[in-house]
Amino acid sequence: MKRPKLRKASKRLSCSKRYKIQKKVRDHNRKLRKEANKKGVSKRVKKDLGVPSSAPFKEEVLREAEQRRLQIEEEKERKRQAKKEDRAQKRKKDKESASKETGPKAKKACRDNAANKTEKRPGPDKSSKKFICGELNKVIEESDVVIEVLDARDPLGCRCPQLEEAVLQSGGNKKLLFVLNKIDLVPKEHVERWIECLHKEFPVVAFKASTQMQNKTVEQAKKSRIVPSNVVLDRSRAAACFGDSCLMDLLTSYAAKTQSEAALKVGVVGFPNVGKSSLINSLKGMMACNAGVKRGITKSMQIVHISKNVKLIDSPGIVASPSNPAASLALWSLQVEDGQKSVLDAVGTLLKQCDNTQVVLQYNIADFRNSLEFLTMFAKKRGYLLKGGVADTDQAAATFLSDWTGTKLSYHCKVPTNHALPAYMTDAVVAEMQSCWDLNIVKVGNEETLKGVKFPHQASSIKFTSKGPTKGLLRVADISEEKPGPADSEEKPGPADSEGEVEKNDEVEKNNETEQTEDANKEKEPEEPQKSSVKKNPHKVQFQLPPIDVNLSGVRTDDAYDFNTDFK
Repeated sequence: MKRPKLRKASKRLSCSKRYKIQKKVRDHNRKLRKEANKKGVSKRVKKDLGVPSSAPFKEEVLREAEQRRLQIEEEKERKRQAKKEDRAQKRKKDKESASKETGPKAKKACRDNAANKTEKRPGPDKSSKKFICGELNKVIEESDVVIEVLDARDPLGCRCPQLEEAVLQSGGNKKLLFVLNKIDLVPKEHVERWIECLHKEFPVVAFKASTQMQNKTVEQAKKSRIVPSNVVLDRSRAAACFGDSCLMDLLTSYAAKTQSEAALKVGVVGFPNVGKSSLINSLKGMMACNAGVKRGITKSMQIVHISKNVKLIDSPGIVASPSNPAASLALWSLQVEDGQKSVLDAVGTLLKQCDNTQVVLQYNIADFRNSLEFLTMFAKKRGYLLKGGVADTDQAAATFLSDWTGTKLSYHCKVPTNHALPAYMTDAVVAEMQSCWDLNIVKVGNEETLKGVKFPHQASSIKFTSKGPTKGLLRVADISEEKPGPADSEEKPGPADSEGEVEKNDEVEKNNETEQTEDANKEKEPEEPQKSSVKKNPHKVQFQLPPIDVNLSGVRTDDAYDFNTDFK
């Protein structure tokens, strides 16, 4: 038995063997040289000595040699072209023979495919508002149940009256359901009040979505790990989800009540960044839809199968009308992402709706006078600096806005005391929407959710002034005809007629024009005597400073210096 090699064999040879190999190589080369000499073949190329300078007619000889060389190159090029033509003719004959065998149908199909390849039709622009409205209308039409996702920090601002009215007025006996998401960012007493307030219209499910969903393979790998018994897991962290069992039981019971063979289609709608995709991922238990802090990630509808009887449909965010207040547009619109509005303006409008002392305590900075000063201090605290130590206010503003629209900052709005039904709803509609659901499941599920979630303290949450329901655009015609309204208006958008709004806007514009003309006339009156005293020179530019009234009579100091007495 041959012993296995423990290490690589050495390449060393004995001297006798090495010399023998070298001798055989020399003999072999010598033999090859002899055979080459017998045949008259030599490896060395004889060098062209050229025409000596002493030879007569040297220039004519060189000219003839150059002509001969050109003729040889032309002959070679002619032969090369002839070979190319022969190959082309051969390929053409092969194609003709193949086309005769296939027939006219195959030839027509080839022509159609070639035409389709040449004509590249541009696809729809998925980031356009018209496309988003079309996808949202598709979700509403195909859904049996519509879930409107509301941000618990501003539930009233997340509501879209136009969407609710479209769902109630559409055929097919569609049902509407509220899901109050991000409840872990609002104090507990405010969440309970909002659930009571919204439950007077539609059933409300308290929900806290998981923001750390991963794909299925990573989840299975985590399940294989054994957690020690002495380790206490905090279920209130971002990886945990609350309210999913209550929502699934509610949808499953409604699907069983309908007694339909087809699966229940549930459309998930809402404004951008309220947590629609995160809700679907939490119910699915894996990363089925793209979700993130950036708004407007979902561009088109997507169907996700949750169970045998339930299907969820993800939808893009509702397009907010430009006539909404500036605070509503900063939170629930994509104007900043589309470049229609700067991040600095959005931060300024949000800071106006808050108390400065609460913002100072939340971000642990000094008191500020305006939004630019706040962003400067915030950038220096976070280390957002440019070259030379200048504060990067743009990055600070983007971070601040992502905190408000994401799942990081805690703020809350006041619950309205006087509740009144909207114009598109009646008591009969409310009774119908309440009767089709199992309200016992909703009540028990919300109680369990409120017990498990860790809520922030009242002192650590910023009080925010809500602007009421946000007006949305659901028709493509409204988007083309919609004109941006006053962004800084403090009035809540209501169901007013378009004609009345136009008349109000015209009156406001006329008043502004009259005020401007009156101010201009007042400013021109004191300047008339000054213009008469100054001689105008058409070839010289003259600058006139505005009159400055300096009154030093009211100043009473011991060291006051009187310029009128000393400089005359």
